[in-house]
Amino acid sequence: MLGATGAVGQRFLQLLSSHSQFALIRLGASNQSAGKAYRQAVKWLLDSDIPSEFRDMRVVRCTPSDFAGCRLVFSALSSGVAGPTETQFAQAGFGVFSNAGDHRGDEDVPVLVPAVNGAHLQRVRVQTTFASGGFIVTKANCSTAGLVIGIAPLVHSFGVEHLFVATLQALSGAGYPGVASLDIADNVIPYIPDEEEKLQHEPSKILDQSFPITAHCTRVPVTDGHTLCVSVRLRQDASLVQVISALQQNQPYQALQASFPLTFNYESLHVLEDRPPQPRLDRMRGNGLTTTIGRIRGGNRDFSFVIVSHNTLIGAASAGMKAAELALESGLVLPHNKP
Repeated sequence: MLGATGAVGQRFLQLLSSHSQFALIRLGASNQSAGKAYRQAVKWLLDSDIPSEFRDMRVVRCTPSDFAGCRLVFSALSSGVAGPTETQFAQAGFGVFSNAGDHRGDEDVPVLVPAVNGAHLQRVRVQTTFASGGFIVTKANCSTAGLVIGIAPLVHSFGVEHLFVATLQALSGAGYPGVASLDIADNVIPYIPDEEEKLQHEPSKILDQSFPITAHCTRVPVTDGHTLCVSVRLRQDASLVQVISALQQNQPYQALQASFPLTFNYESLHVLEDRPPQPRLDRMRGNGLTTTIGRIRGGNRDFSFVIVSHNTLIGAASAGMKAAELALESGLVLPHNKP
């Protein structure tokens, strides 16, 4: 685990505790943390205790030589630091599952939302490092993840001509220490640097379809759970009943579930018909693995709806975990790396 002391790194540790397929044997962090017991190096932010098996584990530096014996690494490093470090690990023969955005624009690096484009994982085979067992997979931006899970059934069933999205993004998406309290208390911050650009460009790479996206991204005083207010124009006429049915069937997910039953044993998209989705009520649906969509309305080709997803699970740690599980089932993770 690279970046093990940060907010997303902590989510990874929570998911890796007693994981049935992965054993976490190295915790990597900054040089200032190296050599300390994890409990001494971390400011724990989650509403559960540090998993007991990691409390006294010694933190090491984020260098390939310190991770000898590992088959793959999860990276929760900050953007900027993540790019060159992840490249070093891939070159040393590690499978890298990255939370950062540094490599999302690389042509041969898949941006994976496992329930939507799990087949893209095979694209790592063209990476120059793959011959030695190394590769890089990135997860999507935290808002993009919820968006593409919600719209993928519509893209596949009817096509999308144009999409407008306004996000209400949780504080945890800014990391720790994040947004200053005097900026966010009793307030909405109507701009998040670089966020709109990611939301407007990443979906086309994930969905293999290009259409204009207009995005407005805001930060709101909610701890966890991103809310997205979406309006979409379809390429084909559809009734409200047909749109709801397409969302309920969720074809991309169903296809992956049939191929990888061990990995996709959860509901990826839940259609809520009795009330609008809300972060406090819906972010932990399916233990935080399920995106919720509701307040679906419209007709002909124009429809609107609300999406809620857990930004540090669906939008971060769980996405990386599911991608790694899929890589294991697909045979992409070699028995031994070559550091």
